[in-house]
Amino acid sequence: MLLSHGGGPSHTGGPVVRWSVEQVLALAPDDASRKAGTRLGAAGPWTGTGRDATGGVVWGLCKGSGSTPYRTVVDTTGPAYSCSCPSRKFPCKHALGLLLLRASDDAAFRPGEPAGWAAAW
Repeated sequence: MLLSHGGGPSHTGGPVVRWSVEQVLALAPDDASRKAGTRLGAAGPWTGTGRDATGGVVWGLCKGSGSTPYRTVVDTTGPAYSCSCPSRKFPCKHALGLLLLRASDDAAFRPGEPAGWAAAW
């Protein structure tokens, strides 16, 4: 499922490397999402994180309450978000958490080709 949303940082044609924490939190649909996203903004729940060559697309697997981690992909140039979670909030807490992790820990994202599930998006 492809979801997009206007209102991210302004973009003038160059690659979007990283957003600030403030820019990410401004995307949250409500205070509860901001708080939940902040809790997911650390490396603990995430595996398989990566970014494309420009740094504009990031992805990762977030451990949730179920046995299968949520597959989260964010294209910061849209911005656009995709997550396998059932949330109806947009962006969901997982997308916010992934972007917050990116804002605070660049080393957590290996550059390269996206995983098959992320590339399919």
